[in-house]
Amino acid sequence: MAAWSQTWTFFDGAWLEGNPGIFGPRTHAVWLGSSVFDGGRAFEGVTPDIDLHLARVNRSAVALKLKPTMTVEAMAELVREGVAKFGPKAELYIRPMYWPEAGAWSAVAPDPETTRFCLCIHEAPMPIGPGSAITLSPYRRPTPETAPLDAKAGCLYPNNARALIEARERGFDNCLLNDMLGNVAELATANVFMARDGVVMTPMANGSFLNGITRQRVTRLLKEAGVPMVEGTLSYRDFQQADEIFSVGNYGKVQPVIRIDDRDLQPGPFYRRARELYWAFAHA
Repeated sequence: MAAWSQTWTFFDGAWLEGNPGIFGPRTHAVWLGSSVFDGGRAFEGVTPDIDLHLARVNRSAVALKLKPTMTVEAMAELVREGVAKFGPKAELYIRPMYWPEAGAWSAVAPDPETTRFCLCIHEAPMPIGPGSAITLSPYRRPTPETAPLDAKAGCLYPNNARALIEARERGFDNCLLNDMLGNVAELATANVFMARDGVVMTPMANGSFLNGITRQRVTRLLKEAGVPMVEGTLSYRDFQQADEIFSVGNYGKVQPVIRIDDRDLQPGPFYRRARELYWAFAHA
């Protein structure tokens, strides 16, 4: 049996503790992958950009042809209620979700009128440790014509999961995935930044990966602080030659990369500056 961390889920008008069974074998999302979600964070008493995460889950629902049933304001109030069920300094993952219960005119198409909602909040400690070791995955990100890349959809994650598993089987913590043109898109679990010769660089948001809310925030903070910052086309060789690399994403916020293939790296000044700026923003 799975050892679940402390969890509260709002569903059908009530808060349920633990991991409640809210899907059935006929639920469309269970067998046809039609769920969307988002992930906010609570840590050190703050929930940075939670309104943007809640707004994005509604956009994701529309992109997957579902019907959002909650306003951002209503979800924000539930977030406040749910977070209050934990300790004041709890480190939490905040996950609003939509999914269709049934299909429409075919078994495959979802029926938007059966869209369901839940808000799941659970304990998830912020990552600690020296940083991660990364490599290049043999798998690639899809294109917008082949997958719903304008949504944070559950059906997109098995591809990243198999990339992550393959990398870990080779002794790495994470991996970079290229897009279909052979340019670096993202890490399997986060967006990615690098620095070389005094300039911070990150892959341009070209529709092949989720332009993360934390990615956008860190990019803006660096630019506002006067840090030379470029969003562009980057190859794996660019990352192999980087002075430093760091990941940016909701789950771990800003984390260093300490090895790429067999080359060791150190957490550098741009990683430290990005983390400092983000933490200051979060607490402001």
